[in-house]
Amino acid sequence: MRSSVHEVVDPEAMHTLGLRLGGVLRAGDLVLLTGPLGAGKTTLTRGIGEGLGVRGPVQSPTFVLARTHPSLVGGAPLVHVDAYRLAGADELDDLDLDFEGSVVVAEWGAGLVDTRESWLEVVIERPTGGDDEEDMDWSEAPIEARTVTLHGTGPRWAEETL
Repeated sequence: MRSSVHEVVDPEAMHTLGLRLGGVLRAGDLVLLTGPLGAGKTTLTRGIGEGLGVRGPVQSPTFVLARTHPSLVGGAPLVHVDAYRLAGADELDDLDLDFEGSVVVAEWGAGLVDTRESWLEVVIERPTGGDDEEDMDWSEAPIEARTVTLHGTGPRWAEETL
């Protein structure tokens, strides 16, 4: 297992971290994003998509549960999942995602994919103002530094530098 912690000062830095991750990710990789509303999960995923060279724009899949972004460079497509409304791993399986042939990024996916051998968990922490915050993207939130912890689990991440 590999772990690393990154201080991310603004949306551009979050996007840049996503670009770096997109350069490391490959078909079969699963990335689980955890963090409060407005933390930067979709901003990170946009960077991952750009790093993978997929067709955009990468947007939050909140209303469709999953969006597939085909590769423009002959690589793996990006499947961007919003697992918030899923009740469990069975419902994720019902989406019939191509886990082996794609890079799957699942927002709110922690705990839903316990059948996978390897995954990368990304936890984004930011200062919060309370439990009643509105659903906002980073552009609407005050610019505050985030702490991003990357934790790779399983053989895929045993030697990878994060």
